[in-house]
Amino acid sequence: MADHPHSPAPNEAHRLALLEQRLARLEVHLGLAAEPAIVRATNPIPAPLPLPPVAARTEDELEFELGQNGFAVAGIVALTLGAGFLMSLPFANLPAIVPSLAGYAVSLALFGLSRVWRDAFAFVASHLRGAGMVLLFLSTLRLSFPLSRSLLAVDSPGAHALLIATVAFNLWVALRRKSPGLTGLALATGGVAIAVTGAHWLAFGGLVTLVVIAVYFSERENWRALSFGALIWGYAAYLAWALGPQLRGVAPHFATHAVAPAILLACVLVFAAGRWWQPRTEAEGAVDAVHALLNCGLGYGLFFVHTLAAFPAEVAAWHAAAFAVFLGIAIVFWRRRASRVATFFYAMTGYAALSVAIFKASSVPAVFVWLSVQSVVVVATAIWFRSRFIVVANFLIYVAIVLGYIVVAERETGISLGFGLVALVSARILNWQQDRLELKTTLMRNAYLVGAWLVFPYALYHLVPGKHVGLAWVGLALGYYALNLLVQNQKYRWMGHATLLLTLCYVVVVGTSRFEPVYRVLSFLVLGTVLLVVSLVFTRLRKRQSLSPR
Repeated sequence: MADHPHSPAPNEAHRLALLEQRLARLEVHLGLAAEPAIVRATNPIPAPLPLPPVAARTEDELEFELGQNGFAVAGIVALTLGAGFLMSLPFANLPAIVPSLAGYAVSLALFGLSRVWRDAFAFVASHLRGAGMVLLFLSTLRLSFPLSRSLLAVDSPGAHALLIATVAFNLWVALRRKSPGLTGLALATGGVAIAVTGAHWLAFGGLVTLVVIAVYFSERENWRALSFGALIWGYAAYLAWALGPQLRGVAPHFATHAVAPAILLACVLVFAAGRWWQPRTEAEGAVDAVHALLNCGLGYGLFFVHTLAAFPAEVAAWHAAAFAVFLGIAIVFWRRRASRVATFFYAMTGYAALSVAIFKASSVPAVFVWLSVQSVVVVATAIWFRSRFIVVANFLIYVAIVLGYIVVAERETGISLGFGLVALVSARILNWQQDRLELKTTLMRNAYLVGAWLVFPYALYHLVPGKHVGLAWVGLALGYYALNLLVQNQKYRWMGHATLLLTLCYVVVVGTSRFEPVYRVLSFLVLGTVLLVVSLVFTRLRKRQSLSPR
């Protein structure tokens, strides 16, 4: 029997039944009706309508997809490769311009065919357009490529102008079609032009311009694949240019132009700018983290290798400049987007560049002094960035610096005392600004204090004659007690206790066998007196606490 024309739809009936249930429970609660089970019995809830099944792709559809699109792409790629190999043949019996003119004609035909098929065969037309762009670039490149004889010298202004015009035309075609794939292809042809010509002005101006175009359109159109592809392509193009235009027969070498590393720093800045201009409301995600990691790893890694290979006398100055650039990027990311992961990567890369500058500008062991000072600077900036990651990473670097000094230094000159002071200062800074860092535990502060507790006895052991070590450690313990009174922090008392116990072990084990009788007696008397005084002080404190009202 057909449904009544005014009966509710199944989903609507389901909602009405739920509403009746709620009303029934309310009536029972107020004593106005029977149990809701009766209502449920008289008004059963209709089962929700099942979702329509998702139609699976049939075998015929998969075969049709492979035959229409897959074979089309493979065929166009094969034809493009064949045309490229054909353009690389010398054709010694023909005038130099003939192969290029033939390539231009085929490229023009491909563009025309893609225009005719843009509606009926849109997928194939897009790939034909890409093949036309590649063939157009190869035809222009062949004019100055010395296979048999070239029409233009590869380093001539005419060759440069034609290559620039070709890349510009390819970019215009790609951006007009709003295609990320064609845009990436056009940018790739620009990178090849920079690498092949080897012109400094083209590399400096052209590479940065192409990077700006890539970043602008990938961020504006949200082309994530192009964003990452352009990042990798940009640094690959710089590397190909910096190693020398090998296609012209020049042996591989790193370019030594005075401002070459500045181009790398400019590319790093442009790639980073594309992400920090995102809306402030957009949460930081995995894309931002991976982008920052790649930009820091590829950009600074290439910068590090190039400066060490080609500018050994200017490494300190260049890496100091890199420190300013990367730390500046980290500050902008923090101020604009409150980014934590990207800020961490850029800041730590900047600190790594500063470490390289310090290593090149200082000699051993003075370099460890500057590195320890840098550690305090890193902690201070980590507080501003509210970054626990930087604090942890900096502590690991601090431990590496101390261990490196112990291994490298031939004799102790007092630098270890500086390490201990750095640890105490870092711990005080973390304690002072723990709320800003959102540190819920005292793990990192305790780690720095343990580091100070280990470093100071080590330094005094090497700086003070062996018979005076026990007395020096007792003085160190007293210093901790005085520091406890000054800042009212119980941790320094524990450091004093631990230092006295360490002194007791040293005096008992070493003093009884190696000290002269006078110093042996003096060490035991001083240590015993201090231990008794400390015990009496704590006894009085305990009595005061027991007598004070609670």
